[in-house]
Amino acid sequence: MKFSFNVEDASQIFVGAFALAVPIAFSEEAWKLGETLPIPNLLMLFTLSLVFLSLFTYQSVFQRDIQSRKLVFFLRIVIAYVITALVVGLVLFCLNKLPLMEDPLIALKRIIVITMPASMGAIIVDSFDKE
Repeated sequence: MKFSFNVEDASQIFVGAFALAVPIAFSEEAWKLGETLPIPNLLMLFTLSLVFLSLFTYQSVFQRDIQSRKLVFFLRIVIAYVITALVVGLVLFCLNKLPLMEDPLIALKRIIVITMPASMGAIIVDSFDKE
């Protein structure tokens, strides 16, 4: 079982994440949602992100063939989510809307809220180059 994830894959995820993170990160609604969303709803949003990433990755990137590549499948989803969250965090930081030191919980909540749609953009662009 060979794990094939290279610079091209990472750059595709960065571009896809950035494409959707930027317009959403500029939205005051997203900032406020990150402040007011209760933890259970935030966990549901996080779970939905992973479910949609998994479904799309299973169908499009791996074309329903993960039998011998379950670890690769899992790592692909985790890496895509983490890279997307880093991109979202960077964008929010640049906009001075990531209060890491002042209120880390709000910073994390904003990242999770915006990472949900941005992760879909990331995995869609990543699927352009099939596994």
